[in-house]
Amino acid sequence: MINTGLKELSQALAAKKISSVELSSLFLDRIERLNPDLNAFVTVDREKSLKSAADADARLAAGTAGALTGIPIAQKDIFCAEGWTTTCGSKMLANFVAPYDATVIEKLHAQAGMVSLGKTNMDEFAMGSSNETSYFGPVKNPWDRTRVPGGSSGGSAAAVAARLAPVATGTDTGGSIRQPAGLCNLTGLKPTYGVVSRYGMIAYASSLDQGGPMAQSAEDCALLLNAMAGFDPRDSTSLERPAEDYARDLDKPLAGLRIGLPKEFFAAGCDAGVMAAVQAAIKEYEKLGAAIVDVSLPNSHLSVPAYYVIAPAEASSNLSRYDGVRFGYRAPEYGNLDDMYMKTRAQGFGAEVKRRILIGAYVLSHGYYDAYYLQAQRIRRLIANDFVEAFKSCDVIMGPTSPTTAFRLGEKSADPVQMYLSDIYTIAVNLAGLPGMSVPCGFADDLPVGLQLIGNYFDEARLLGVAHRYQMATDWHRRLPGGID
Repeated sequence: MINTGLKELSQALAAKKISSVELSSLFLDRIERLNPDLNAFVTVDREKSLKSAADADARLAAGTAGALTGIPIAQKDIFCAEGWTTTCGSKMLANFVAPYDATVIEKLHAQAGMVSLGKTNMDEFAMGSSNETSYFGPVKNPWDRTRVPGGSSGGSAAAVAARLAPVATGTDTGGSIRQPAGLCNLTGLKPTYGVVSRYGMIAYASSLDQGGPMAQSAEDCALLLNAMAGFDPRDSTSLERPAEDYARDLDKPLAGLRIGLPKEFFAAGCDAGVMAAVQAAIKEYEKLGAAIVDVSLPNSHLSVPAYYVIAPAEASSNLSRYDGVRFGYRAPEYGNLDDMYMKTRAQGFGAEVKRRILIGAYVLSHGYYDAYYLQAQRIRRLIANDFVEAFKSCDVIMGPTSPTTAFRLGEKSADPVQMYLSDIYTIAVNLAGLPGMSVPCGFADDLPVGLQLIGNYFDEARLLGVAHRYQMATDWHRRLPGGID
């Protein structure tokens, strides 16, 4: 059952071929056996999970179950879940037990009836591209345990890749769903900004953060997004739109599809093996009836510098609440209130989080706001306009998800700029607020390669359909890392 898709799992549960308690136990047993090495989960509560599974079985027996009822899921530890420790990968929140459910948790657990297996490891406050900044230690890539799984949703990626869970939630601020999905041979989707509620999702950069699904296939991502998406009045950035079925285009033929290839994505800077796999995937799309169109995103080279002004600026504001007063870590010894603030933050935050807070505070300070933050926002508009222009001549944009395959643990830890460049192809999508996804498209040196698909605003259903048709013609997404059976 560990390689079974959501639709098949739902059918097996409905036909009583397996119970939710049995299915959840299967994955919990795998977590107990494999997680000590992978470090994908930071919190597991077998009793709580099996209680949810028993409740799901009762719904199945009563005939009140939905399509996802009883199916286990891993939750990124950035989503508040009532009664669960919610750490955001930080010492600052290492003992914080959430008093309420994030909307995503509420939709998946209470409404859809899915069973939370636990909370997955992540880069501290989602700041990182390798899952090495976590207070709880790095996550290992199941394909090669000497390498990173990507970040910040590395725990979710490793959990699904090692089949410790059928699916998982992730969040994407600059590539944090797509990049780990690419490095771990998964399908991961970042929806249009505002499609998935951010209520109860611990904030990093509020104008960029977006939750989304991580799964084995595009079909599974579509089914999970159906449950995750929707307007939420508790989130001021949530968009009020009619409900839609994100699985509606899964069987739509690709004949006539126009694929835009930005020349900036196919220039120097990408590993030859990665580029070869991406080019082969594009040729497969041509065989399936798609047409190739050359497009340009002339300001995309400015996305990394613009992002690393805007995101730290918003982070410095969002993280100011962690002061040791109301919740979270507090320094054990201090002389006065100011001393408590300083020692709490010095001891509670890791090096990368401190770096970004300092950068953010600097670019927002008097005398530098216009020179840095305001300019970055102007560049953001130029980047968004580039996409608007490109989509006049194509339906979907494709390119590499990451410039390299998974790099070795510790390889880029001493060079923050090299780490930041890991997201060079993904960041522009967040700055523009567009939907983007990564799908497995091959291997380079026996490591997974991800193909990035970028769609126009609210075009998730088309993206998922384009990905699904490719996955029906190839089997890259079905490949498994060794040593996980």
